[in-house]
Amino acid sequence: MLRIGDFSKLSRISIRMLRHYDEVGLLIPKHIDNFTSYRYYSEEQLAVASRIISLKDMGFSLSTIKEILKSYDNPKALSDYLMVKHTEMQEEEAEIQQRLLLLETAIKRLREDDNAMKYDVILKTVPQRYVASVRKIIPAYNQEGMLWNILMTETAALQMIPEDNCCSLAMYHDGDYKDSDVDVEIQISVKGKYENTEHVIFKVVPEVQIASATYKGSYEQITEVNHTVANWVRDNGYEFNGAMFCIYHVSPAQTKNPDDMVTEVCYPIKKK
Repeated sequence: MLRIGDFSKLSRISIRMLRHYDEVGLLIPKHIDNFTSYRYYSEEQLAVASRIISLKDMGFSLSTIKEILKSYDNPKALSDYLMVKHTEMQEEEAEIQQRLLLLETAIKRLREDDNAMKYDVILKTVPQRYVASVRKIIPAYNQEGMLWNILMTETAALQMIPEDNCCSLAMYHDGDYKDSDVDVEIQISVKGKYENTEHVIFKVVPEVQIASATYKGSYEQITEVNHTVANWVRDNGYEFNGAMFCIYHVSPAQTKNPDDMVTEVCYPIKKK
């Protein structure tokens, strides 16, 4: 039998940690003296201590190690545990690599341009939505209001209920910037089901992964924001995967002051 101090030296586990393992039922002393409360371990428990250290080094939590030790002599069960952990760590590695890439590209952009981080680009998923949509060729981008007038006029009698997290947006279907005759679609997310009108189409829009940047102020900034998001997409190993759109968090319909408007520029993307 080994006293806790000797067992600590031989197992390379601190006395404090051995006491903790005892408390959680992971490595219980073979004997505790009723008079002195000294903990004694058997030599055979050194092998268990080694297993615990090995599993900790692989990244397993103490609670999982406790479960693994119950079936440590079963190669199939042990292999299953190791395969699950291996998969988890591969996923964590991919996440870390993506974060490193984001950091590296941000550092590179800052070194090239002090204003590169003026607009923060984030990666997120816009969930599936049921929307009321109007899509038409309009004379110019600044004539988008005519689409909203059509939407509001034709749905006035439908008593549409906005979605709880209502999303109002404009989507630009032309591949490039155009000076006139632009293909624009507006959407507003709603609850329930409705019949189409002359120009308003109700449809389900699938979820989409986007890179986006949100800015406050007038639309004069949008070209600069577009460049920021496009550079982020290029630098971080993504490519464009659909029509660009803008989500209006605070729109001209809600404020007359352009400085109070809040717009999110969104680009559907996918990994190259």
